Amino acid sequence: MRRQLAVIAGMFALLAVIVAGLMAWGPGSDDAPAEVALDSAEGTSTLVRDDSRVVGEPGSSGVTFVEFLDFECEACGAAYPIVEDLRENYEGEVTFVSRYFPLDGHFNAERAARAVESAARQDKFVEMYQMMYETQSAWGEGREPLDDLFRSYAEDLGLDMATYDADYASEEVAARVEADRQDGLSLGVQGTPTFFVDGKRFEPESIDDFDAALDEALAGASS
Repeated sequence: MRRQLAVIAGMFALLAVIVAGLMAWGPGSDDAPAEVALDSAEGTSTLVRDDSRVVGEPGSSGVTFVEFLDFECEACGAAYPIVEDLRENYEGEVTFVSRYFPLDGHFNAERAARAVESAARQDKFVEMYQMMYETQSAWGEGREPLDDLFRSYAEDLGLDMATYDADYASEEVAARVEADRQDGLSLGVQGTPTFFVDGKRFEPESIDDFDAALDEALAGASS
């Protein structure tokens, strides 16, 4: 059941405005296609790799919903409750995948992604993913490093802090975040959030478009 539709609709209007702005200055070509078909094995692996982070449990249908996101992006924060509702409504059917795409203009976006990836290595991906969005209004758009704040989130989640600290500072985690970003660039991602449903670029104009796209993909998967 959708949460407070009027509130989400307002946030979605904010999402549309901000995404339009990000698309105007984000990296990549102005001629990037609105829809990218990914039928080849190579294209599919670029969109969803073996180590891509799944939000929740994989669905049984084979349908995927992929989001390239930036934890400091206000538009991603606006989309977050919509995606959470989709996860609830399509639980067990659709696989929801998150790909890191920190934008250069967001001072702490790459740090936030490393914090989430470090938590993921202790099986706390979803919890840290949610923590980042639910606290975004308190830390987003800052111009000072927030390593200590993100570390406090890790403590709140009960992570092994020696392991977290080592992962957070590691070249391996930084490379993992950058690999997602490079995949996004190769797929024509210019701003965040950018969605793909069942291997195709998806640009919603309303909240109902999310359900319609997933319903269509599920119908195709079952036929």
